[in-house]
Amino acid sequence: MSQVDWPLGQPLERVDGPLKVQGQARYAAEFEVPGLLYGAVVSSAIARGRVRLIDSVAAEALPGVRLVLSHLNRPPLAGYDEAYEDADAAEGSPFRPLYNDRVLYSGQPLALVVAETQVLARHAASLVRIEYEVEPHQTDLQAVREQAHPAPAEVPSPRGDFAAAFAAAAHRLEVEYGTPVEHHNPMEPHASIVQYLPGGELLVHDKTQGVQNCQRYLERVFGLQGRVRVLSPFVGGAFGSGLRPQYQLPLAVMAALALKAAVRVELTRQQMFSFGYRPRSIQQLKLAADGEGRLQAIEHLAIGQTSRFEGFTEHEVEWSGMLYACDNLRLGYRLAPLDVHTPLDMRAPGAAIGVYALECAMDELAHAVGIDPLELRLRNYSEINGNQGKRYSSKALRACYQQGAERFGWLRRPQQPRSLRDGHELIGMGMATGVWEAIQMPASARACLDSEGRLLVTSATADIGTGTYTAMTQIAAAAMGLPMAVVEFRLGDSSLPQAPLEGGSATVSSVGSAVQQACAALQQKLLDAAQQSPASPFTGASLREVAFAGGRMRLRGTGHAVDLAEIVKGSGALAAEAHVEPGAQRKQWATATHSAVFVEVRVDEDLGTIKVSRVVSAIAAGRIVNPKTAGNQIVGGVVWGIGQALQEETLIDHRLGRYMNHNLAEYHIPVNADIPEIEVIFVEEHDEVVNDLGSKGVGEIGIVGVAAAVANAIYNATGKRVRDLPITLDKLL
Repeated sequence: MSQVDWPLGQPLERVDGPLKVQGQARYAAEFEVPGLLYGAVVSSAIARGRVRLIDSVAAEALPGVRLVLSHLNRPPLAGYDEAYEDADAAEGSPFRPLYNDRVLYSGQPLALVVAETQVLARHAASLVRIEYEVEPHQTDLQAVREQAHPAPAEVPSPRGDFAAAFAAAAHRLEVEYGTPVEHHNPMEPHASIVQYLPGGELLVHDKTQGVQNCQRYLERVFGLQGRVRVLSPFVGGAFGSGLRPQYQLPLAVMAALALKAAVRVELTRQQMFSFGYRPRSIQQLKLAADGEGRLQAIEHLAIGQTSRFEGFTEHEVEWSGMLYACDNLRLGYRLAPLDVHTPLDMRAPGAAIGVYALECAMDELAHAVGIDPLELRLRNYSEINGNQGKRYSSKALRACYQQGAERFGWLRRPQQPRSLRDGHELIGMGMATGVWEAIQMPASARACLDSEGRLLVTSATADIGTGTYTAMTQIAAAAMGLPMAVVEFRLGDSSLPQAPLEGGSATVSSVGSAVQQACAALQQKLLDAAQQSPASPFTGASLREVAFAGGRMRLRGTGHAVDLAEIVKGSGALAAEAHVEPGAQRKQWATATHSAVFVEVRVDEDLGTIKVSRVVSAIAAGRIVNPKTAGNQIVGGVVWGIGQALQEETLIDHRLGRYMNHNLAEYHIPVNADIPEIEVIFVEEHDEVVNDLGSKGVGEIGIVGVAAAVANAIYNATGKRVRDLPITLDKLL
């Protein structure tokens, strides 16, 4: 069967690729709108205090400046003086730009200058003078770690008797790990264009991972129920930064309403550091094992930072209770409020840092016990999620270990650190396990077949560069037996059928299942239409008795077939919609994706420089709809994991409470020269529980475990443990 006949599971090219390489894909700030005005944000220079004076006289005197907006003259808003929620909100009161004179963090937007050109707006913004009443601030998590309070998050209950089991164990390990603040830094900065339409309706172009989330937010805050449409057909990367509406969106709406005009607000790269981020963490682990390396006790305690106005939490310690078999467990998670913006979910939130600490500790335990790190993990393998007491619906992690180790050549790894070298380079090998939850969210989709035989499928989801356009087209084409060329998938429009935020590796499972069900409903309508004629050979046939292939509906076991376009011609078009929610069968099972990551590093013995020379990542994620786009996701995650391990951190001057490397010159991320060939293995895994597609998602799992594998390889090369990320040469020397 050819790729055209059955596109599901094929490594097909991106259907949106030609638009992107030809420059025809339009991103949020790129739409041409008549009479467009431009907004520039004025940011706070202090970390805490009050605004005493905003002097905008010089800015307003410039020809072409139309408005200087601040808390003093913003329009009254329906939902600003009460708590409001969005789909990714943390507990507390979300940040409200231009709410009052309070300064809550450095870089906070305090004013918006709107002018006839972008250059003029930015120049005028530089002329706005702000006087402050400065108050003492605190931005250092280490300084207040003892004042942290229990997080408002569900942490699994203790099991067994940790203290007794830890005290009695043959091998005990107590370690602490630190991870820094990281910022998302997608290639496309956050931007919004708000068009004010006749009748007071708004058409919004926004960089977002959820157009309907932004729509609900604007309708509630501005009292515009039924008068807002949000579009976001293309997103230049997000990684979680687009899960919540960022502040440029309400600022653009305020200006558009005040001026009754179209306004664009685009954040600078420096301002991309003035909202959510991956929070700094301090993690303490205690592991205990018997003489054979079997875990007797695990304690994983974490302290994370949050803002003073919201209690941001993520799943940071839970992984230690679900990844391995252990009867005695104690988990804890505390938060320290600081004078910073609220953190935000970033690729594999919680797992990227929580699993890093766990997997480094497992490597340290393996060396303490004196067994191979992979063997330690196999001895503690579990088919049960200990937090839930449920078996996994599928778990091909053993196969990940076996296939990854074989491809990598793990057996050649020296047990003794610092024992393998090539000239002046020390060579080390490390590995780690990865895990991420397999999520499905409620979602809807609509499928419409016209008289030309073309299929249009729609859902208000997003494509943040993950390949959603392509995967949904493949799912629909396979379901209807149509070639990819006659199938179109539309997304990124709040008027389309309901979809969840694109995040958590849940889009294929959620929206893909809805697409498949919408196509199944359309198949039934086609069969019903074909049965209208008394002489039809399909009369009395059920959907199970027909097949859809090659653009035709065929009666199984006979030669009777009809073109789908012929069925539709009489009515002009046939359409069906479906809403899908997670199946009840999921409640009986634990569901997750798993991975095994193997890394080789070369460390210059004299200079301390680190080079990752080989990576093999073996992934078990159920059915892979498109191995090419899925493989791209894993490669991207591995690159990020290497950056997390060796380069990436947002540096803050705590005296000023201000980020100092808020640009892409000094915020270090990997470039091509830093990255070796990355081999991705998709391990075969069948799962009939997670959803009808059997797909678990691959967006997050690619990064999980990578930083730990790099850190473990560095120890194997040098014999030195560095427990604070990133592992830079100064720490190694």
